Amino acid sequence: MIITNEPGIHSIGIIGGTGREGKGLAFSWVKAGFRVLIGSRQAEKAQATAKEIRTQLGERGDVSGLTNHEVALNADLLVITVPYSAHKETLESLKRDIHRKIVIDVTVPLNPARVTKVQMPPAGSASLEAQVILGDDVRVVTAFQNIAYENLIAGKLIDCDVLVCGNDRSARKIVIELVKAMGLNGFDAGPLANSVVVEGMTSILIGLNNQYRVQSSGIRITGIPR
Repeated sequence: MIITNEPGIHSIGIIGGTGREGKGLAFSWVKAGFRVLIGSRQAEKAQATAKEIRTQLGERGDVSGLTNHEVALNADLLVITVPYSAHKETLESLKRDIHRKIVIDVTVPLNPARVTKVQMPPAGSASLEAQVILGDDVRVVTAFQNIAYENLIAGKLIDCDVLVCGNDRSARKIVIELVKAMGLNGFDAGPLANSVVVEGMTSILIGLNNQYRVQSSGIRITGIPR
């Protein structure tokens, strides 16, 4: 499946795709008919995750496992799903492989000791840090921080919305198309500076999950016709 409105984009690469969020996104996009490359520091681990997704989908779907470096080189659009503790190191190690691509940053700056407290880095957000590290020729977009893994693999209608931030309007539109392809509603939430709100909401949702003993609370935008 070609990702529309952007010539030359045919594949989605997920850096750190063997974690829960990366695996959930990969599952959803493969199910929707996209070609997905799953990345890991260890190719064998990525290959095992790709095999797991094919098994879940009845041995169908175009999904492969590679190293993060190979994914960064070969995928047309990249998704960053590494823990915040590995965020800076991962981006710096791959920046030479990422030029003029759209990068969807799903990372949230969580403190493992206080995951329910919003704690933003000096740059303002993880996505703003990513933009500084990768440079202006890379179009960084933030999305999916508020969609739980349990929702992504549920195989049913997800009662959550996705806020999409980025400094490039055309990149935001492309990411919103990818959101819609998964059966979700995506909303243009403006420039990358607004990612501080989207990333911060994750800690609030984790707190709600704990308080109300659920696994997958989310957000819904009201008052806009769907």
